[in-house]
Amino acid sequence: MKLDHPLQHPFARSLVTVRTWPFVIDVGVAACLLAIFFAIVHMGTYWMGTPIPVIPISHSVSALPVYAFYSIVRIGIAYLLSLAFALSYGYIAAYNPRVEAWMIGLLDILQSIPVLSFLPPVVLAMVALVPGHQLGIELGVILLIFTGQVWNLAFSFYSSLKSIPKEMLEASRIYRYSAWQRFWQLEMPNAAIGLVWNSIVSVAGGWFALIACEMFTMGDRNFQLPGLGSYLQTATASGDVKALLAGIAVVILIVVATDQLLWRPLIAWSDKFKFEQVESSDRVTSPILELLQRSTLLSSIPGRIWTSFEEPIYRRLSHSKSTRIIQPLDDDGIRRKNSFGLWILGLVALAIIGWGASHAIVMLQGVTWPDFRLLLEGAGATFLRVNASLLISALWTIPVGVAIGFNPNLARIVQPLAQVMASVPATAFFPILLIGLVKIGGGLGIGSVALMLLGTQWYILFNVIAGAMSIPSDLREAASLYKFTRYQRWTTLILPGIFPYLITGMVTASGGAWNASVFAEYSHLGDKTLSTIGLGAQIDQATDTGHFPILLLATILISLMVVSMNRLVWRRLYRLAETKYKLLG
Repeated sequence: MKLDHPLQHPFARSLVTVRTWPFVIDVGVAACLLAIFFAIVHMGTYWMGTPIPVIPISHSVSALPVYAFYSIVRIGIAYLLSLAFALSYGYIAAYNPRVEAWMIGLLDILQSIPVLSFLPPVVLAMVALVPGHQLGIELGVILLIFTGQVWNLAFSFYSSLKSIPKEMLEASRIYRYSAWQRFWQLEMPNAAIGLVWNSIVSVAGGWFALIACEMFTMGDRNFQLPGLGSYLQTATASGDVKALLAGIAVVILIVVATDQLLWRPLIAWSDKFKFEQVESSDRVTSPILELLQRSTLLSSIPGRIWTSFEEPIYRRLSHSKSTRIIQPLDDDGIRRKNSFGLWILGLVALAIIGWGASHAIVMLQGVTWPDFRLLLEGAGATFLRVNASLLISALWTIPVGVAIGFNPNLARIVQPLAQVMASVPATAFFPILLIGLVKIGGGLGIGSVALMLLGTQWYILFNVIAGAMSIPSDLREAASLYKFTRYQRWTTLILPGIFPYLITGMVTASGGAWNASVFAEYSHLGDKTLSTIGLGAQIDQATDTGHFPILLLATILISLMVVSMNRLVWRRLYRLAETKYKLLG
């Protein structure tokens, strides 16, 4: 029978409906790009205006959309800077043995230094760099948020590069992959899962740092910028519970929207890079990703870029018909060529360190012996709290993270909830916990450990989830086939599989605990100031009073303790993860 019109057939009707989807999706994508353009224009106009260090914060609910926009822009820019830095830093550290130990040690130190220790030099440098414009203050705040986001991304990428099977690296050399091809076809696919999950916790760390960065006091100068961080801090200080709850509700809405529009599609996309021999029956899905894949506007991007990014190296090798043997690249020659440049960079770095050390020695002359003794006592107290928070966090995050990583259905429910809890600034809950501690007569010394947990446990949880998701499905099926007991599964499959991710999570959680000590050991509750002995409290007090010698010495003590832990514990565990707990091709 001949149809006079294609819509007379039900299958043709559904086909036409499917064909109209890409147009609707393209309109939505174009609208998003247009909104981003106007946002850039608006932020550019604001940033290039006259600098206003203190901007009054309204507690009206109607002001929340504008404050949320400013905070999202700051966190977004800081995240992009963090990702670029992490990829560059991790790549150099992983492939340059001469500087690897120094770079990882420096990274471990930097991620443990509280945000307030970076505050004076960063803000003063940015204000001096861009005088006469609001951009200088904004750049200072963005860089401070950057210091709360970047370190775990760098650790994750570095750990992923070190865990690439040697057979895959040798294959890329035999087939003479360029550095660019190896990066997109081997290194990024291997690091994708860890980067996605650490991006979630990095953005959560950005929300945590928002309160300290958008509103702060530095000596006799005050800074207060429009944003959710300033809104929550002023609402807490004034005791406006209604405004505080409204601000937290907006943060939760932003986090949920980010999870559905960004993180869930990225998690589903990164699942294809799992190293396994058979396809898993449980796949992570995302309706948003499926819609974007239908967009003709996005598919118009040159195909070579997307193909080279999405096609893993082992697929290229499996379809290759070449039998020609090619000699590996001369790595020794490349190292000799790069040695001169490394010497130049080393001399420049040595000159900068010498200049900074001379000025630091002069500044430290203002520290008295009683101040130094008090700092030593505070260092011991904070060190014990940091390690206690790490132990407590690991006890519950490891089993919960493995359960989420092994069960995609559970992950769809629990992961957004965990992300919301991790992203809501922990400092917003501090007043509630502090009020409870005051009422039960507890001291801030023990209560500060609970406050540290709010900013520490998520690093371990999200890394454990990433590690559990990266365990090949065929190994899990083999464990079920051979009827492994629960103990055997944990000792021979789960713990070895998540070990590299767990170490990364523990290292970054340690840095998160040191950062959280500033808020956990020294807090304002209305007209009262609660504090306990610790380096975090002394850093906070030194920042408020502008006593920079104390601030510098406290930062040096943190660095010394972190270096000691790095050499005695973390470096050995990293070496164990690189050699023993590593998937073979």
